[in-house]
Amino acid sequence: MIRIMPNAGLLTYNDRVMKFEDYKIVLYRQDDRSGWVAEIPALPACYALMKTPEEALAELANVFSMVEDEYREKGQELPADSTEIVHA
Repeated sequence: MIRIMPNAGLLTYNDRVMKFEDYKIVLYRQDDRSGWVAEIPALPACYALMKTPEEALAELANVFSMVEDEYREKGQELPADSTEIVHA
């Protein structure tokens, strides 16, 4: 099952502050049923693997904060979310 969820953070893209909730989140169960993955496809390495969907989503918010900090430290803007959902 895949659930697409809108989602919290800061940094601008074309004079717009990009936040966690501006990004699409893909939530799915691991193939081996060992846990749930929550990811923001628009941001490389922004994903979390946890035992429950709720834990994965909560951890993803923490991971997003770390990614946001990395962009800020490099003086870069977070990219806009260009993710297109083709099939869910």
